[in-house]
Amino acid sequence: MGYIPNVQFAPFYVAVERGYFAEEGIEIEFDYSFETDAVTLVGADDIQFAVVSGEQVPLARAQGLPVVYVMAWWQGYPVGVAAPADSGIESPADLVGKRVGIPCLCGASYVGYQALMNAAGVPADGAALDVIQYTQVEALLAGQEDAVVIYANNEPVQLEAQGMAVNVIRVADYVDLASNGMITNETTIAERPDLVRAMVRASLRGLQDTLDDPDAAFEICKTYVEGLDQADQAVQRRVLEETMRFWESDRPGWSQPEAWENMQAVLLAMGSLESPIDLDAAYSNDFIP
Repeated sequence: MGYIPNVQFAPFYVAVERGYFAEEGIEIEFDYSFETDAVTLVGADDIQFAVVSGEQVPLARAQGLPVVYVMAWWQGYPVGVAAPADSGIESPADLVGKRVGIPCLCGASYVGYQALMNAAGVPADGAALDVIQYTQVEALLAGQEDAVVIYANNEPVQLEAQGMAVNVIRVADYVDLASNGMITNETTIAERPDLVRAMVRASLRGLQDTLDDPDAAFEICKTYVEGLDQADQAVQRRVLEETMRFWESDRPGWSQPEAWENMQAVLLAMGSLESPIDLDAAYSNDFIP
């Protein structure tokens, strides 16, 4: 899972707390690590499942790691660009000639930014990118950057809580990209397909419960997210609400082929992929109830 425990992992906490994994005969141990480490471990079959961002799957398979994406958790790519509401920055074209802070020239933030500019027909080098690590909130509040690359469910909430109204340009409003979801590997699929199906089923139950009763899910998160009960409850609750917007779907868990095609096209355009991979082998909807 992601680097640290967070309310955004509520569906998994709910599924554990309500015994959904136990009902499937699955004992869950959460391992918080970097996405690239998780992909490597799953690819080597050292662990069987991980939650990663969509771009990690084509990149891993291009390197020979047999990972397979089996459950689309997020239905929209969460990256975006935030700017002060009075800045006049409301679209990708408005970023031309501006200074834009970004955590790093890597990962989902960079992929999302490139995809956003490409989808809008704006040269990606039209804005000056400044690598600022994960200081987007501080940089924008201090006026050090004209805009910052953010997660649309997180930093805008933090900024508004500190008195800055922002415009948010969401990647998901411009292009459909494969987003955060569950991966396993070809060995587990071949040898233990029932386990994969059970893992997906229990996870989706936790997801639906969270969408149906976010207040209860938030309370469950307090058991798993250290310090949450001392944190700004209103802000963290709002983060959960904004996150849930990315989960809503008529068919939870289902991967859209176009989202994978778009993701591959972006990675090829960036030079992150040298040649196309077989997308049919990279993801599967076979385990969705």
